[in-house]
Amino acid sequence: MEKLTIDEAKRINGTMVEEDHLLLHAANVAAAMGAMAEYFGEDREHWEAVGYLHDYDYEKYPEEHLQHTEEPLRQLGVPEEDIRAIMSHGYTICSDVEPRTNMEKSLFTVDELTGIVQAAARMRPNGITDMELKSFMKKWKDKRFAAKCNRPLILQGCQMLNMEVRDVADIVIKGMKEHAVELQLTGTEG
Repeated sequence: MEKLTIDEAKRINGTMVEEDHLLLHAANVAAAMGAMAEYFGEDREHWEAVGYLHDYDYEKYPEEHLQHTEEPLRQLGVPEEDIRAIMSHGYTICSDVEPRTNMEKSLFTVDELTGIVQAAARMRPNGITDMELKSFMKKWKDKRFAAKCNRPLILQGCQMLNMEVRDVADIVIKGMKEHAVELQLTGTEG
């Protein structure tokens, strides 16, 4: 394949991932990556596809995350640049592939960031549909909120991108808003 498409990413991911929360996480990261692609003037669908596929082996191998990714994806014909981007999202945790491109740095950053955005949106009557950046930033500053999301890692990613966390969060929120229904973030009102 010349480049990974979102349909192909969903098909490949579906061979390994069945848990709803992991499929939802894949969709959140895909939405965020699409928005980051737009920010950088890159191919939105391509970045969404890479975002969707990033946790390919996690459900089956949570303790060996990314150790069962590279070769299987290569055999399925996923392009090397996409495999490298996927491998780089685990940099310093479960991979030694350092993020170098904007796509890699974005994936590294938004993987954890989407978790905080999702958690913040779930607490709102209208979900993410009317969420503003300042509301998110209050949650960001509260270290107990979505405590499992690795804030130092997000900050490291923002540094790699030469961006402030508020600017990356703003892009991610806008990207996720466009997919509010699919991401189950329309709130409790409707």
